[in-house]
Amino acid sequence: MKEKLIQRYKKSERINHWFVAGCFITLAISGLGFFYPSFFWLTHIFGTPQWARIIHPFVGVLMFVGFFVQFFRYYKYNFIDKDDIAWMKSIDKVLVNQETVEVGKYNAGQKGMFWLMTTCMIVLILSGIVAWRPYFAQLFPIPVIRIALLCHALAAIALIIGIMVHIYAALWVKGTIRAMVEGVVPHAWAKHHHPKWYREVMAKKKAKEEGASTSV
Repeated sequence: MKEKLIQRYKKSERINHWFVAGCFITLAISGLGFFYPSFFWLTHIFGTPQWARIIHPFVGVLMFVGFFVQFFRYYKYNFIDKDDIAWMKSIDKVLVNQETVEVGKYNAGQKGMFWLMTTCMIVLILSGIVAWRPYFAQLFPIPVIRIALLCHALAAIALIIGIMVHIYAALWVKGTIRAMVEGVVPHAWAKHHHPKWYREVMAKKKAKEEGASTSV
């Protein structure tokens, strides 16, 4: 019997996601090399430490732009509502794959991750610009640059931890990675993990089919 599938992400969304992911990996590797002496050898992945330092801020700008393309696509799905409160209260059932709460396109955990990433991205771009030599750093006094570097490091650590949780959750919930690789999920997966979103999608599909049939 052929598996029934439903589209979760369009091709453009998946390309954008993996573009941001690639930028994040580049920035994490080079950033850790700058942050901690024991990781300095990571900078040689880019040829030389000098090249790593040149590449890091430019890739940071690209990641910021890529992420905020995602932000404007998804922010309307990520506001916390009463169903998210219920999801958080039943987290013990969620962890054993017994979700009983009405979940839309994203659950409360995913929404929290979305806003954490958004906050970190804003802090990283602003602090990064302040510390970016030779283009902007000379416009700010040394104490401001030091504070910016501290904020940059803290936001980067928070983002790295957040992404690690994000990856773990994607592996924990089978079918999640397929959604971002192939763009589709089985109907059963959607019904179980995101029942409200599933009904909304199916209602739109039914309305579209009925509209097409009446126009013939």
